Amino acid sequence: MPRIRRLVAAGSAVIVAAFLAGCSTTVHLEPADDANNPACAAVSVLLPDSLAGLDRVWTDAQATGAWGDPTIVLRCGVEPPAPSTLNCTTLGGVDWLVLDQEENRQRLVTYGRDPAIEVTIRRGQEIDFATVVDKLSSYIQSGLAPATAHCTERVETPAS
Repeated sequence: MPRIRRLVAAGSAVIVAAFLAGCSTTVHLEPADDANNPACAAVSVLLPDSLAGLDRVWTDAQATGAWGDPTIVLRCGVEPPAPSTLNCTTLGGVDWLVLDQEENRQRLVTYGRDPAIEVTIRRGQEIDFATVVDKLSSYIQSGLAPATAHCTERVETPAS
């Protein structure tokens, strides 16, 4: 009988491990070059558990956040952008440069902040781009380094 109990216990352990592995997905992301900046740690602890109706998922890179599968990705510690002719907008009290649109995603990067934060949103989703960035900005604003520059020409909302 003891052997049967061991087999049942081992089988149960395998089933539980498989179940738990299926419930928790870790998304692989590349950390930004300055991800170990203490300001990124201050931002990381402010990230919401859900955004645009999407649950936050675990990532394997420092100073990152992701929501959905991932539909929305945040990376802190990217290189701060220089003054640019790209569209600049203020959402949630934070200035953002709207980077050139790509076929499958839209990217923004904070302007006038060091370290800078990049947000990427996958296209083709039913997500109001400006609302997502505005909401995210309101969560992380208190953890951001003070702005050293601001948008001089703003657009009301980024192109979605």
